[in-house]
Amino acid sequence: MIKKLAALLLFLHFSVAYSQTIKTDVLVIGGTPSGVAAAIQCARSKVKTVLVEEDSIPVFPGFNMANTQPGLVTPGGMSTINTDRNLPSGIWGEFREKFKQAYAKKLGLDTVVNAPLKFDTWDGAGLLQKIADTVKNLSIDLNTKFISIKKDDDRWDVTISQNGKLSLIKARVVIDATESGMVVKGAGLTYSLLDVLENTAQSKIYRTSIAMGDNIGVRFDTIAPLNNYPPFPAYTVPIKALIVKGADNLLFIGNLLPGKNELPAQLTLGQGAGVTAAYCAFFKTTTANLKVRAIQVELLDFKGYLLPLADISGDPYWRAIQQVCATGMLKGKQKMVDGHPQFLFMPDSIVTTAEVKPVLTEIYTRAFLWFNMAKPGKEFTVGNLLSFISELTLTDPDNLQRKIEKEWSAQYKFKSAFDMERPITRREFAILANKYLNPFARTVDMDGRIVN
Repeated sequence: MIKKLAALLLFLHFSVAYSQTIKTDVLVIGGTPSGVAAAIQCARSKVKTVLVEEDSIPVFPGFNMANTQPGLVTPGGMSTINTDRNLPSGIWGEFREKFKQAYAKKLGLDTVVNAPLKFDTWDGAGLLQKIADTVKNLSIDLNTKFISIKKDDDRWDVTISQNGKLSLIKARVVIDATESGMVVKGAGLTYSLLDVLENTAQSKIYRTSIAMGDNIGVRFDTIAPLNNYPPFPAYTVPIKALIVKGADNLLFIGNLLPGKNELPAQLTLGQGAGVTAAYCAFFKTTTANLKVRAIQVELLDFKGYLLPLADISGDPYWRAIQQVCATGMLKGKQKMVDGHPQFLFMPDSIVTTAEVKPVLTEIYTRAFLWFNMAKPGKEFTVGNLLSFISELTLTDPDNLQRKIEKEWSAQYKFKSAFDMERPITRREFAILANKYLNPFARTVDMDGRIVN
């Protein structure tokens, strides 16, 4: 009798303490631009998503764009975005394009392609909210304060307060998008970006990128290892950078990137986190069991970039280039353009044997035998690539040559004439290697190492 009475009192206590209990796949806490982008992407990846923000300003009180102060979103507050102008990745590219369409005729706002993006922060906040409002599976709760978080079996129990009433949200995955990292602290955990950056100078961790940019906003090389790739000031964010140690399915993006955290960086980071969280929720798994390539494929499906290659944005084969470069088979290079460093693919440059041999032999076990037999010269030719494809795919070389020669101009629109003896360009190599060798399909671990 006493046990039953105790159970009844316990039930009544919780029914009074919480006005409602909400179940969701992903909970994003914090209405920063990165939080909004994460919530948008989670919902677009077909998982139920809730975003909570304690402010009453429409979802975006955390705008920290260029010279705009954190928390300041007011009519007439102008902001100029100079970074990532040639990197229309995913939600950032969508925001930029919609802004140009909506405000092309508004005096004082420059909407020229690839120009610095100057706009009223209030207009920017409103436009981002309009994008969020069109997304299914997404619920946004303003004036909602985070109270506490604890783990309960395979879900996080998060207590929130809205209009003086407490509610409980049970979520498979939680994303801390607050600038102070209050959710991570509330879980009794800590986060350090340096844990991720240690000993990455010679690693392949760039292969696991889920966000990127052309300028981090500070001297990133003071905390990153020397000779890191991509070279400063370009950067990539590996998946493991989002994961909070000591807990499953808790991601942190609030102030992950050092420096000004301009809008493009926040949106691309948030989208990458959204894809990662959605993967865990959709497959009912945890951050301890992430499949890097599956997450990156989803990001690419939504036009997100893996590497900050600034000279391929208008290329119809941008995805093939991104995928091949994400294997390390071809690497971007830093060049000065109009006095500013740019991370470039250089599509018309010639492929050298020295650059492709290490990764080809790393990925394909029979590549070593082919190199010993074919003995390609310093410059890798069209014929070399077709010979390698024939060897690896067990395709008749004559049939393969006829097929690719037919497709050369008709399908790929290559400008140079088909010539087996000619050195192959980086763009030609990337497109053909991506289609016929599919190196991006090879599994990599969280450190970017090939898993055979």
